Amino acid sequence: FSSHRDFQRALERALRRASVPMAYSGGFTPHPKVSYANSAPTGTASEAEYVELSVTQRCDPEAVREALDRSLPPGLDVIEVVEADAGPLAERLEASEWEVRLPGVTRDEAAAAVDALLAEHEVEVERLFKNGLRRFDARGAVVDARVVTAADAPDCAILRMVVRHSTPAVRPDDVLAALRVVAQLVPPSPPQVTRLAQGPLSDAGTVADPLAAADAGGA
Repeated sequence: FSSHRDFQRALERALRRASVPMAYSGGFTPHPKVSYANSAPTGTASEAEYVELSVTQRCDPEAVREALDRSLPPGLDVIEVVEADAGPLAERLEASEWEVRLPGVTRDEAAAAVDALLAEHEVEVERLFKNGLRRFDARGAVVDARVVTAADAPDCAILRMVVRHSTPAVRPDDVLAALRVVAQLVPPSPPQVTRLAQGPLSDAGTVADPLAAADAGGA
């Protein structure tokens, strides 16, 4: 239930506690140079968030990871730190893989709704933006969607989907709205949404590791 701003504050405090030699912006109110990419919507869990840190001296990535992980609150875990490769990280984050648990929805109901969605070329939904209510296509960004089973959720349909990053961004709740449009699928309980991965979109429609190039020897 933490917002992006909550995470931003927590990270900046952790950077100070961990004594990371951060580079700062100029002007009257300098801020640490931290670049956030595609932050998850409030109300969703995530196992794949990325930030870029600008530092004033070369650091050991594993030492930075350990120091930051110790300094962050429980539940905010730093999984990996690598030296940045050439080019903005945001350009590699082309798509996200999401898991959506639908309590009270059967596997057959979810599968029929997914089939109906994938059979369409375009499904318009509405969302309230800062400048008012807007209609946009939620179907075009859905690269893949399928229903899976899990031993820990025998009475809950689980939807896995790969969604291309687009403008405007198509969020999991937009895809659920599209399922409501095409198949009248309305879960009786709030869905539980988790981002599993984000990164480059492969030809096979899967999401690859955006840090792989850096791990292989980025500068």
